[in-house]
Amino acid sequence: MQADFWDDKRPAGVDSNVDLQAYQSVIDVFERCCKKFADRPVFSSMGVTLTYAELDRHSAAFAAYLQQHTQMMPGDRIAVQMPNLLQYPIAVFGAMRAGLIVVNTNPLYTAREMRHQFKDSGAKALVYLNMFGKLVQEVLPDTAIEHLIEVKMGDMQSAAKGWLVNTIVDKVKKLVPPFRLPQAVGFKRALQLGRDSRMQKVAQKLDDVAVLQYTGGTTGLAKGAMLTHGNLIANMQQVYACMRQHRPEGGPVFEEGAEVMIAPLPLYHIYAFTAHCMCMMLSGNHNILITNPRDIAGFIKELGKWKFTAMIGLNTLFVALMNHPEFKNWISRR
Repeated sequence: MQADFWDDKRPAGVDSNVDLQAYQSVIDVFERCCKKFADRPVFSSMGVTLTYAELDRHSAAFAAYLQQHTQMMPGDRIAVQMPNLLQYPIAVFGAMRAGLIVVNTNPLYTAREMRHQFKDSGAKALVYLNMFGKLVQEVLPDTAIEHLIEVKMGDMQSAAKGWLVNTIVDKVKKLVPPFRLPQAVGFKRALQLGRDSRMQKVAQKLDDVAVLQYTGGTTGLAKGAMLTHGNLIANMQQVYACMRQHRPEGGPVFEEGAEVMIAPLPLYHIYAFTAHCMCMMLSGNHNILITNPRDIAGFIKELGKWKFTAMIGLNTLFVALMNHPEFKNWISRR
């Protein structure tokens, strides 16, 4: 089939070509877009919103912490294991800015699955939510992990609200099983140390590995797909080109710097990671992170707070929403 076969079949507004050399790395895209959309919100979660400029500053601080306060070197692997929280994009982009390879890790993994992924990836650092600290303590001796950064649910809240959130999660809801990891550094402390240090820019190329994304392991052991900066940037540009297609009445389907996206799927899965952490950069999207989409009533309540323009999801999630009486009531009120 000739390459030009599709030229007259694409929707109006979709370019036939993308410039794969337009950016040098994912971080090149990230830093340019943080300047372009500096004052625009990028992520919201649990009542807190970060702008692109704030994400830029927080991720730079996290990168500086990794560079100046650990023995991590460019090319080393860092596992990130948490649900949809503001700490996730800060950790991921901070790690990439430090030249590290991100290993997305499912926080619902069993000890056996965690042990396999940490060993197979060669992870030397782990960013984890304290709710899963007991499992981390169990598998740690069998891994090469040297550095632990511990996240708490309320880290990005104000001091008073953060203390309240963490107390409720730990003492009231009893969601944090007892564990002991005295060597772990708190996420807030890591950001504080990073702000007092200087991030060193790391030269990265399109064929450098950016992410190890593990498969579901449905046919055996999970395997890590090596995603290069070039892979991710090409995908960003392809999606962005499709988003530029025109409505029947004219103008692009997606408006740059104006879209509000609901993000209920876990960012550690490739679908949501691509949509909300990668592709969002070129178009300046605002992403609303849903930490626990299984709480359908709470999810619907959160939807009611936003005038959103799109939602990434799966059929099982949409069916659960459609079958919930509160969702039907919510739809009737809009």
